[in-house]
Amino acid sequence: MPPNLTGYYRFVSQKNLEDYLQALNVNVALRKIAQLLKPDKEIEHSGNHMVVKTLSTFRSYVMEFEVGVEFEEDLRVVDGRKCQTTVTWEEDKLVCVQKGEVPNRGWRYWMERDMLHMELTARGAVCKQVFKKVR
Repeated sequence: MPPNLTGYYRFVSQKNLEDYLQALNVNVALRKIAQLLKPDKEIEHSGNHMVVKTLSTFRSYVMEFEVGVEFEEDLRVVDGRKCQTTVTWEEDKLVCVQKGEVPNRGWRYWMERDMLHMELTARGAVCKQVFKKVR
């Protein structure tokens, strides 16, 4: 049975964000701003319905979805694109596949104790972020 990810998570660390943003063709100015941000995550998880909020002082992003159901995701706030997105469980990992202009785009979340791990992929780039559950 997959874990319930409901909670509020504070940013702890990230690796390789620059390469990930370059793979998405994000402009230099926006990449520099993104490198300075320390976003929090707030997740509401009830059955197959999830709301994932990425919260920062510069820009916030809300993703609401049903696990296993493909939907059109508007990523204009991130990189100006839309894509077809499906989020599923692979054992205890929440896995997102985003089909569109950028190959191998998506992410995965998993818990280790009170730490939420996130791995973002685009083309050949992989960015890793870690968040600590605070409530």
